[in-house]
Amino acid sequence: FILQHTPPSVISDLYTDIQQGHLLLDLLEVLSGQHLPREKGFNTFQCRSNIENALTFLKSRSLKLINIHVADIIEGKPSIVLGLIWTIIFHFHIEELARTLACTYNQPSLDCSSAVDSSPKASCSAKKSAKIKERWKISATKALLLWVKEQCSLHCSINVTDFKSSWRSGLPFLAIIQTLRPGLVDLEKAKTRSNKENLKEAFRIAEVELNIPRLLEPEDVDVMNPDEKSIMTYVSQFLQYSRNLHESEEDMQEKVREAMSWLAAQEKKLAQLLIDTENATYCQKYKEMMSFMEAFNQEKKPFLPVLSSKRSEAELSEGQEQMREEWDKLISQINEWKVKLDQMLPSPLDSIEAWLQEVEHLQAEDLPDLQDPFKAMLVFREIIVIFKGLMDCFDSHLDTLQSFKNEDEKNMPLVLPEKIEEMKRR
Repeated sequence: FILQHTPPSVISDLYTDIQQGHLLLDLLEVLSGQHLPREKGFNTFQCRSNIENALTFLKSRSLKLINIHVADIIEGKPSIVLGLIWTIIFHFHIEELARTLACTYNQPSLDCSSAVDSSPKASCSAKKSAKIKERWKISATKALLLWVKEQCSLHCSINVTDFKSSWRSGLPFLAIIQTLRPGLVDLEKAKTRSNKENLKEAFRIAEVELNIPRLLEPEDVDVMNPDEKSIMTYVSQFLQYSRNLHESEEDMQEKVREAMSWLAAQEKKLAQLLIDTENATYCQKYKEMMSFMEAFNQEKKPFLPVLSSKRSEAELSEGQEQMREEWDKLISQINEWKVKLDQMLPSPLDSIEAWLQEVEHLQAEDLPDLQDPFKAMLVFREIIVIFKGLMDCFDSHLDTLQSFKNEDEKNMPLVLPEKIEEMKRR
């Protein structure tokens, strides 16, 4: 295998070639478009330094490298090397591709579970609400699975629920191909063939007609428990193909201009709305928010595909980069607006909302990567104690919410019923 680096890197044995660190840095430079520091030599110290530089770069992009250490890579331990490569694939390929899918499927709305901040570059001002936003993020895995379901939904009786056994029949691969390139596949005929025949046919068509490398063999998928990571990596190439389909540079530039104009109008509209409702009641503010979000979610649909037309940040044009930053900025403003409204809830709903957010953040938080088992156990115990303490309030908060008298002295609603129902669901 030849890595398209300058100069090119030839890979003959992954476990051996990665030990010097140069290959790892070459790979990361190609994927990120950045120049990374490195030692030019090949002695033990220089190899170790190069691997450390690579891991430090990955950590700077907020990648969690669980149980991946320099010494294990120098030794070429297969499980560690493959784990590292998967982490890189998932971040630079699958997450980048699924980024705008998350915008599509996890639209910012009134429901806490459907607002989104998909930016990988959170600004300093946004860090205050980072904990709250964490629960709004849709995972790349879920976004990719939702995209797959969309492609297969056009073809009856093909149900995909995971990246494992759902693919064993080969029909989901063929259904995606048929959606992307109608006429290449006969799905009715495929339903009468064996799993291996369908998988073989799908991989052949994808390679010949869609120029998608054959990363899998039928024997890899037609088993009781196929490898989830391998299937995800292969399926993500179909998503990449769909993003680049019929997309000329001229068309892209025009779409970017239209999107930038729309984003500017939305930002201006939001700013004016905040001014107009400054002295309004909570109920009025919430109504205006519902109206704004309904229109926003409808109007943004034509512009979402342009955000994911390129896979890596290094390939984005200046216009696309600016558009992505403007999109992230607008989403951040919407989420901050949602947070402020939650903080304005009348008592005791404000306390229940704060409690809900704290519990949801704790549930969404990743466990710390600690090498010392004793320290890890102490941290886990602390988390359990905090969680138990929070859940002690569950019954009382639920009773309060269900018995809340939602009217003021004039018998007008204090809070829209939709907001109370949302809190009950959570």
